Amino acid sequence: MKILAVLLGLCLVFVFVWERVDMVRVGYQIERLKRDKTTLERQRDELKVQFSTLSASGRIARVATKELGMSLPQQGQVILVQFRPGSMQPVAVADVSPVEVRVAKNDLLARRY
Repeated sequence: MKILAVLLGLCLVFVFVWERVDMVRVGYQIERLKRDKTTLERQRDELKVQFSTLSASGRIARVATKELGMSLPQQGQVILVQFRPGSMQPVAVADVSPVEVRVAKNDLLARRY
């Protein structure tokens, strides 16, 4: 009976020690994840600034003209193609009222009919 009580006591001590060691391990893991989160937030902020800098319209115009050799279109180089509201089929310009197409900052098309 004494041996059973001693074994039970040892088992309880081992469970207690294992629980404490596991709590310390989880604590270290939480601290590491907090550091990782701070690092990732800093990187996100840096990328936002870099995106704003690279997507500035003045910079894009400068790169287009100086580095890529682009220029503004001449008279007759731009052809207006309009779509009938609710349809993606092109129609003659005289058949419908004008449709305004705006390009949002994130390059998605936003149409107003």
